Amino acid sequence: MDKLAIEGGRTLSGEVRISGAKNAALPILCASLLAAEPVNLENVPDLKDVRTMLALLEQMGMRAETSGGAMSLDATHVDNPVAPYELVKTMRASILVLGPLLARFGTATVSLPGGCAIGARPVDQHIRGLQAMGAHIELAHGYIEARATRLKGAHIVTDMITVTGTENLLMAAVLADGETVLENAAREPEVGDLAHLLVAMGAKIDGIGTDRLVIQGVEKLHGAYHTVIADRIEAGTFLCAVAAAGGDVTLRQVRPHTLDAVISKLREAGVTIEEGDDWLRVRMNRRPHAVAVRTSEYPAFPTDMQAQFMALNAIAKGSAQVVETIFENRFMHVQELNRLGAHITVDGNTAFVTGMPALSGATVMATDLRASASLVIAGLCAQGETLVDRIYHLDRGYDRMEDKLTRIGANVRRVSANAGGRA
Repeated sequence: MDKLAIEGGRTLSGEVRISGAKNAALPILCASLLAAEPVNLENVPDLKDVRTMLALLEQMGMRAETSGGAMSLDATHVDNPVAPYELVKTMRASILVLGPLLARFGTATVSLPGGCAIGARPVDQHIRGLQAMGAHIELAHGYIEARATRLKGAHIVTDMITVTGTENLLMAAVLADGETVLENAAREPEVGDLAHLLVAMGAKIDGIGTDRLVIQGVEKLHGAYHTVIADRIEAGTFLCAVAAAGGDVTLRQVRPHTLDAVISKLREAGVTIEEGDDWLRVRMNRRPHAVAVRTSEYPAFPTDMQAQFMALNAIAKGSAQVVETIFENRFMHVQELNRLGAHITVDGNTAFVTGMPALSGATVMATDLRASASLVIAGLCAQGETLVDRIYHLDRGYDRMEDKLTRIGANVRRVSANAGGRA
């Protein structure tokens, strides 16, 4: 397995280009199943999860051409509406093929998903919504087996806000017969980006960006061109890295308004942040102040930034509480941060962080995607060398993070398990 070796203590300076959003690209790739014409994409990030999703679609019959961040997907010849366990087990977002397959082909066999072990994340909201639209669904041998002659419009109120649930039901509804109303819909920018692509493909959707989506089903969709939005979590991670390590860095190709909650907390910590239409400049020349955070659905503070702020608080002045309300098992990075000299205790869904003047390098293990980012941030601040193991988690969601950090002055290198280099 590849590792990252980080020599801490360097301030950061320069520019970073933020990649396309993983959490937008994955549902957008699935949306290409809805049309028998090419969907052409720009700004697709080079990530392990994207490659896994592409392999899943190709085994269904999707034809794909890629060139850098550009991708052309043609679902004209899809003839195998099955998502097997071997591909689904590593990535929960694979469940997003369920809605479009059922809507266009009337059948789908999808393995129950896997992915990061940060909580149960059940798919019952997806299933109940599709059943409300007339789908016949059975769970057998670890698979979701769904059938429908044509889905029917329905009024759906989910029991909880679910991003992938909203996306799956939205993709199913665009080809349903009649009107579908999705209440309690997720408002994340990535959901909006998917909706904008669907509209470009000929879908009729009102309420984009709100918690109530109204979809008028159409007979068929067509091809389209679309540019994937910037990854707000990657941007937030680099903001935290500069806040913790110090320096002066400008982020390019970002959407600052999608980071309001994160930017507000960083300013509370004493970080100087300037923003333009598509850039952010972050400056820090002192030890940050500890800040309390509580995760919640967008536009509140994102759960995907909780671990990074935990690392920031670990070296901050003072103490703060970090409350996780979205996932019940998302503090696995705590024991690894404590190996670096952090002082963090956990009681239920609350972590209590007392900032330390310094951390010390050690070997640590990434347990999930965002936990790995928190360990990288901590390593940038630690005295001596930090070795982060199991960084295949990092590669699932960050496009060449070590290269971007190196270009802004960090001492980070990939220690490859293979002679070939980057996995």
